[in-house]
Amino acid sequence: MAKATNYGLILAGGRGTRFWPRSRKARAKQVLEFFGEGTLIQQTVSRLAPVIPPENIWVVTNDLLREEIVRQLPKVPKRQILAEPCARNTAPAIGLIAHLLHQDDPNAVLGVFPADHYITKPARFLRLVRPALKAASQGSLVVLGIQPRWAETGYGYIEFEPGFTPGEPKAVATRSFREKPKAEVAEEFVKAGNFCWNAGMFFGKAATFCDAMRAHVPKTAALLAGLPSVRSRNFGAKLAEVFPLCENISIDYAVMEKYAGVMGVASDDIGWNDVGSWNAVYELMQRDAAGNAARATQAVFQASEGNFVDAGGKLVALLGVKDLVIVDSPDALLIADRNQAQSVGDLVKLLEKQKLDHLL
Repeated sequence: MAKATNYGLILAGGRGTRFWPRSRKARAKQVLEFFGEGTLIQQTVSRLAPVIPPENIWVVTNDLLREEIVRQLPKVPKRQILAEPCARNTAPAIGLIAHLLHQDDPNAVLGVFPADHYITKPARFLRLVRPALKAASQGSLVVLGIQPRWAETGYGYIEFEPGFTPGEPKAVATRSFREKPKAEVAEEFVKAGNFCWNAGMFFGKAATFCDAMRAHVPKTAALLAGLPSVRSRNFGAKLAEVFPLCENISIDYAVMEKYAGVMGVASDDIGWNDVGSWNAVYELMQRDAAGNAARATQAVFQASEGNFVDAGGKLVALLGVKDLVIVDSPDALLIADRNQAQSVGDLVKLLEKQKLDHLL
């Protein structure tokens, strides 16, 4: 049997509305720089390079971001950075790339990664990616779970068979996928000790993904199976015709929750953060004795605690305030309770209702 080749799919179609006013439709979270060298998507590609070289990376994004991503990822072949004609969630995006890969390489093994996660311990992360890819090459669908650090209600959970060891570089059996739980259920999951957060990292042979799509979302699978090679002159036109007809559904709902025998690799501490809000950025930053943090900003804090400031190019002085997020951009200023940072996306919906498109 020919040796399997590893490929990576980076999902980069999100708008990152919780990072407004920095994140906009044409400049979303994944193409912004928050920590260290490079933007989040550049760091994702660099992190994977020891196991999946840039020439084997595919990116699915949208029309507004594609040009910027092409610019940021010069080592990724341009034709492998695809813009969805419309948003259809993760199952059609993964099915699309699995189909295109399988056309050219029947032994292709595909790892799926979000574009906007931050991992401070990349070597430890890759130590887990390798066995996930190996298990995938042997025909399994595999998920990489994140060891929960608290009873989070904003993530789905993966239930492993009891007795697994977090951080062991080995794919083991999973029992089930659980939706985002209520607080008391999340507490039970963490206490049980055999649950991990579902961070949206999946692995499988392209052929296995295609088979699973045919079994569980046959309409979408049939539509994608009719697409020509990405090198075909009429690929773009056919994709624009077919993709909007696909079901709008996540790979979790469409396949992973229904597929028998999903394997899992459970992480220990890999320094993972989904950078889901300004509060997540705050949590990753160095803070003063009163818990204040400033990014790319000169800030003065007096009788103030727990604040986050991002307002480059000017001095920001805070007096007598607590737990604020202050983010300044040339055309908009955000001032929010840090504990409400997850709701910044609701402000963007309000701007949409008021038809303030120039601020989106």
